[in-house]
Amino acid sequence: MDFVRYHVKDRVGYITMARAEKRNALNFEVVLELKRAFARAEDDENCKVVVFRAEGNVFCAGADLEYLQLLQKYNYQDNLADSTHLMELFRAIYTLKKVVIAQVNGHAIGGGCGLATVCDFAFTVPEAKFGYTEVKIGFIPAIVKVFLLRKIGEAKAKHLLLTGDLISAQEALAFGLVNYVVPTEELEEKVFAFAQKLCTENSRQSMEVTKEMIARLHGKSLEEALQYAAEMNAVARSSEDCQRGIAAFLNKEKVKW
Repeated sequence: MDFVRYHVKDRVGYITMARAEKRNALNFEVVLELKRAFARAEDDENCKVVVFRAEGNVFCAGADLEYLQLLQKYNYQDNLADSTHLMELFRAIYTLKKVVIAQVNGHAIGGGCGLATVCDFAFTVPEAKFGYTEVKIGFIPAIVKVFLLRKIGEAKAKHLLLTGDLISAQEALAFGLVNYVVPTEELEEKVFAFAQKLCTENSRQSMEVTKEMIARLHGKSLEEALQYAAEMNAVARSSEDCQRGIAAFLNKEKVKW
């Protein structure tokens, strides 16, 4: 792959955007390579947790504006196909069976902010700026809106999406866009330590099912949600991981995940 790299270290799969000269901006090829990388990580038995990061000093500047300008010459069907292509990437990250941690090393703007939003956890550096600037160029933050509303709620989402203003890392933390703000020199170490904590302390199966349920509960009525939860609870009780975990607890042993 030309724009995305993938490797595994100690059960942590690293997906790295490598288009620093273009501030890791998104075009058709970058999105395609990211989709392939996340699919590879999901199927990789050696990978338990995924870290999503970027080369350079910008995480992702969003859509490649030259590419967007080219798309303006396309007809509706061609633009719908391209938009669906991007939507599939966001959905793939959000619904990936494995936990995804965003390692945000710099500004995350527009679609780049969306990429960080759909990850399960996000670590960032104090210097990073976040925001959805689409309204400032006559565009709309359409796809990311679906996930942002779920993550931070309507009031905060409206503030970000309708103003188009950039916010600081600390403000992103307060908004609920990111989970941790750490010094630049500690970013990689902190993310790896957190990923290792998930790898060693938590059941792969339990994290997968919990993540899946979070995605599926939205839109269900109270009764539907409770019935779904009861059914998944019953299934989990007979799972191999649950049996191992409870046996280890009762025997006062530390289970090795």
